[in-house]
Amino acid sequence: MLDAPLKAQLKTYLERITLPVELVASLDDSAAASQMRALLEDIASLHPRVSVRFDGDDADHARRPSFAIRRVGSDIDLRFAAVPLGHEFTSLVLALLQAGGHPPKVEAELAAQIRAIDPGEGRTLRFETWMSLSCHNCPDVVQALNLMAVLNPRVQHVAIDGALFRGEVDARQILAVPQVFLNGEPFASGRMTLEEIVRKVEHAFDSTAAAREAQRLARQETFDMLVVGGGPAGAAAAVYAARKGIRTGVLAERFGGQTLDTLGIENFISVPQTDGPKFAAALEAHARAYDVAIMNGQRAQALEPAAQPGGEITVHLEGGAALKARSVVLATGARWRQVGVPGEAQYRNKGVAYCPHCDGPLFKGRRVAVIGGGNSGVEAAIDLAGVVAHVTLLEFGEQLRADAVLVARLRSLPNVSVITQAQTTEITGDGRKVDGLRYTDRASGTEHHVALEGVFVQIGLVPNTEWLQGTLALSRQGEIEIDARCATSVPGVFAAGDATTVPFKQIVIAAGEGAKAALSAFDHLVRTPTVGASGPPAPALRAAAAESAA
Repeated sequence: MLDAPLKAQLKTYLERITLPVELVASLDDSAAASQMRALLEDIASLHPRVSVRFDGDDADHARRPSFAIRRVGSDIDLRFAAVPLGHEFTSLVLALLQAGGHPPKVEAELAAQIRAIDPGEGRTLRFETWMSLSCHNCPDVVQALNLMAVLNPRVQHVAIDGALFRGEVDARQILAVPQVFLNGEPFASGRMTLEEIVRKVEHAFDSTAAAREAQRLARQETFDMLVVGGGPAGAAAAVYAARKGIRTGVLAERFGGQTLDTLGIENFISVPQTDGPKFAAALEAHARAYDVAIMNGQRAQALEPAAQPGGEITVHLEGGAALKARSVVLATGARWRQVGVPGEAQYRNKGVAYCPHCDGPLFKGRRVAVIGGGNSGVEAAIDLAGVVAHVTLLEFGEQLRADAVLVARLRSLPNVSVITQAQTTEITGDGRKVDGLRYTDRASGTEHHVALEGVFVQIGLVPNTEWLQGTLALSRQGEIEIDARCATSVPGVFAAGDATTVPFKQIVIAAGEGAKAALSAFDHLVRTPTVGASGPPAPALRAAAAESAA
C-alpha cells in the first residue's frame, strides 16, 4: 500500500510512540476496505507498539470500512471512516503519535481548556467530520478534533470521507466540507482552528465562558504595538515590532488569514512551492518565536482613537473585552466577495460554495456553475470540469478576464459552457438545496434559468473593514486609505495588506507592507511623547526615544 520511501519516513515518525496503540478495523468487501487493510497492515509492521485487528464491530457507528485508533488501556475514541491518504495522511500520522503518548504541539493553557470540557451528566460529545481527501481545509478540523479526543475521554471523533458514504452525504444534504456534526446535529462548517472549536464547545456548555474570556483579555497590559489581523501582513508587522524589543500583541480571528484557503503558493520569493496551511503555520511559528502575545479567535468590533496625541488607542472586541495600545497596525485582510442575490445565503453549504478544491468532489457527476471570469473563476471551472458532469461559467463582462493561457485551456474542455454578459439574479432551490441559477443576458435583456446542483462563486475579494466605518478614511471600495508610510487618517494607527488601498493583492506585497507599517508605527512611537498611558513604554522604546531626542 505504502511505497518504500513513505514507509521509511513513517517508521521514523512512529519511533516517537511510547505507549501501545491498537488499530481496530471494521471492514466489508469493498475496494476501499482492501486499501484500508493494506494500509493498516503496513503501519503495524513498522513499530512493535502498534498492532492491528480486523474483527471490529462498528455497528454503533454503522460505517464500513472504518477503523479506530486506541491507546491500550484508555478510553480514547478516535476513528477514521476513510482511507486517510492525500491531505489526510498527516492527520493519520498525528493521531497515531498522539494516541501513542507523544505530546501534542498545543499550548498548555489550551490543553487544560480541552481537558476541562465537560458536557455534564455523564454525556459524551460525539463529533463527526465529513471531509474529502482533496480538501486542503479539512485536515485542520480533523486534527483538532482528533487531538480533543486524545486529551479528553468525554470527546469522541470520527473523520468520514464523503466519497465512501454517498448515501449519508445525500441524506444529510452535505454539499460542503469540512462539515461537522455534534451528537447528530450540525455543529459547524468550513475551516476552523483548534482554538475556535474549543471556544465554540465551551460557549455551548458553559454560560460563563464568554465572560471569563473577556476578563482574561482585559487583564492584558497596554501594548506598545497591537496588530489586528494574523495574515502575512499582520505576521510580518508582529515580527518586525517584536524585534524592536517593544510589547507586541496580535489579535486574529485565525492566524494565516486568506492563506489558509489557498491550495498552492508558488510566487513567494525564496519559497518555490508550498501550500496555504503550511505557509500559515510557518507565519504563526515565526511570530511565536518572538515575545509576541497572540490572541487567536478574536474579532475586533470597534476602534477608539486616542483622546490626544501619545494617548492610548482602544480596540473593542466582540466578546466585550477591550485592548489598549500606543500604536495599532490594521491588517484585517479580505474575504470572498458574495454575489448578493436571493438564494445565495439561504443555500450556502447547500449547493453554494466558494472553494472548488474543497467542495468540488462532493459534486462528482453533477452539473454546476461558476460565477466569475477572472483567473480564479476560470481556474475553478477547469478544476471542476475534471470532476463534475458539466460546468457553466458566467461572466458579467463582454469577455473573460483571465490570462489567455487559462482561457484557451478552458475553451478546449468539452464539458464547459461559457456565457458572457450574464448578470446573475437569483440562485434557486427546492428549500433544501440548490436546483438552478437565473441570469439576465445584458445584451438582449432576456432572462434565463440554468438547471444545476451547485454554484461556485469566484468574483474576487472584499476588505474586512466594515467595523472601521466612520472611524478612519476608507475608499469607495471600503479599503483603508494609507500613505506611503502605511499611515491612516488616525494618528498612531497604521494599516497594511489586502484591507488597504495598496495595489496588487499578493502575499509577498502584504508581507512587505506589514513590515513597513510596523517600522512606521515604531518611528511614530519614538517621536511621540507618551501621554496618560497606563504603563511605561518598553525599555527599547525609551532608549530609542532618548537617542532620537539626542
